[in-house]
Amino acid sequence: MATDLPVPVAFTLPAGWLPTAAPPGVAHAAVLPQRDAGFAANITVDGGFLREEVTVTELADASVERIREFAGPVVVTHRGEFGPVDAPALAQRIIFSVPQGGARRDFVQSQVYLFLPDEHYPRKRALVRLALTATVTQYGEVLADFQNFVRTVRTRTGVEG
Repeated sequence: MATDLPVPVAFTLPAGWLPTAAPPGVAHAAVLPQRDAGFAANITVDGGFLREEVTVTELADASVERIREFAGPVVVTHRGEFGPVDAPALAQRIIFSVPQGGARRDFVQSQVYLFLPDEHYPRKRALVRLALTATVTQYGEVLADFQNFVRTVRTRTGVEG
């Protein structure tokens, strides 16, 4: 069952990506039908409201720890904050491997955290997290698609068509 986001968002999927059933805790999901040894690169969108004291870095660290629980070692290869002070954002790229068929398979995940203040309650912050997961082999081929996808994400208002 898909999870609702704290704020309505609109986005455009890259050409060739298809919407798919969202796993638990995820609001939107899409896959690229071209697979790498059975794995389809995917984009997920999830989010929630944050406590005031939670920092962008703490949230990114918590995400790494969640992946470490099932994947073992996780390497953060890039992390950077951007955006205005009232709506900060963070992007990080991580590499991890998971057991598969007696061996380990390497994956790359790019995550973008968008923090959106509530216009009525500025101390209340909403988070929208965008993630691309791909095999190491696929990653270079799909990264530009994900970057283009991120550029299309926006909050939706009641006056849009």
